[in-house]
Amino acid sequence: YSCGPTVYDHAHLGHACSYVRFDILQRILSRLFGITVIHAMVITDIDDKIIKRSWEENVSPTIIATMYEDEFKRDMLSLKVIPPAVYLRVTENVHHIVMFIEGIIKNGHAYATKEGDVYFDIQSIGDRYGKFVGAVDSQGEPGSANKRDSRDFALWKQSKPQEPYWESPWGRGRPGWHIECSTIASSVFGSQLDIHSGGIDLAFPHHENEVAQSEAYHQCGQWANYFLHSGHLHLKGSAEKMSKSLKNYVTIKDFLQSHSANEFRMFCLLTKYRSAVDYSDSSMSEARTSLGTISTFIHDAQAYMKGQLQCSPVQEAFLWERLAETKSSVVKALADDFDTPRAINAVMNLVYHGNCQLQPVCKSDGVARSPAVFGAMVSYIRDVLDVFGIDLLHSKEADVVNSRGSLEGVVEQLTCFRSEVRAFALTRQDGPTTGSQNKPGLYPERIPLLKACDTLRNDLASLGVLIKV
Repeated sequence: YSCGPTVYDHAHLGHACSYVRFDILQRILSRLFGITVIHAMVITDIDDKIIKRSWEENVSPTIIATMYEDEFKRDMLSLKVIPPAVYLRVTENVHHIVMFIEGIIKNGHAYATKEGDVYFDIQSIGDRYGKFVGAVDSQGEPGSANKRDSRDFALWKQSKPQEPYWESPWGRGRPGWHIECSTIASSVFGSQLDIHSGGIDLAFPHHENEVAQSEAYHQCGQWANYFLHSGHLHLKGSAEKMSKSLKNYVTIKDFLQSHSANEFRMFCLLTKYRSAVDYSDSSMSEARTSLGTISTFIHDAQAYMKGQLQCSPVQEAFLWERLAETKSSVVKALADDFDTPRAINAVMNLVYHGNCQLQPVCKSDGVARSPAVFGAMVSYIRDVLDVFGIDLLHSKEADVVNSRGSLEGVVEQLTCFRSEVRAFALTRQDGPTTGSQNKPGLYPERIPLLKACDTLRNDLASLGVLIKV
């Protein structure tokens, strides 16, 4: 279960970083470790911020929520984030929320006020509250003076004039923030949840309150087995997280005008999912360079396999050992709390060893070739990147390399042009040139063309392109 967006504005790179990171984790669980992952996500489509935005725009909250929900889903697809098995909107689950609150009251862990609000009773669960205090700066939730404890938080809020409302046993109102996640997660997964994900800023009070509500309703000792919290994305040089409220964000749509989804995914892979990360031109350049290095190696390895790149003898056994070592290192890294930076480093190390073996030579007649090991390396690297959600076969990176790959066509044209020039230079005169030191029958003014053809042949040989004549 993951906390989805509150849809009142454009999604930005801070959101993208969290959702892409958890998408990578889901792919690792399912594609590398063979675990079936059922993912549900809530869409918060009623909230104080949505209501405020609707007043500013002079439209209904439903229009605001629908517009930004659709945009969020398009942004996620453009970032290659696998959609959850189901999206669930808060407004479509209010009747479940009311029943959930009634269950908490019945179990003695919540109370209604005379104003029509319902609060969770923190004192009723004793010292079980506070698991995530310290994860982030913690502070109480403002509310009615009729709260029994300053830490008590709203499960149901009485509606104010001109606000959307639903009928309930406590009067007209709408759900509190935290109760929506407990109710909707329970409606899908029941009393036991394996993994709950979200940004570190949600650890307290949101996830803390979810735990309290859910364990109070289900009367269980542990509702969620694992909480995975992603670190914040910061603009480099800023101590503040990227957020809508601080107006210091880059929208996903704007970002993708100048960068690819693969580049952003590599950017996320280069840091641990729990770590805060700085976004800057240099950090994106590092991600782009890493992808370019991998793409170039794949292209060169394929050229070698096709016989288009002539190289000195390859230490084949050494490369097979490095490949086996890389496979083991990647699995160990990802089994250790999804350590993607260590896994990527292992892949880049394999690429380095592969590049060291691809040394072009002018002549390689009779030299033993080792295409199979490079085929195995290319297949493995593609498979690992596919696990992470990076597809180099259909990407801007592939286009760049293919444009370089289309140099094969350029070389063909260049070779044909050289052949025509050489044939022209070798055209003989009708009669021998008397008293000339040049080759008999050749036009003297064409000799420099013949020399230029030989120079071009030698220059291309040093790049691994062999022309026989």
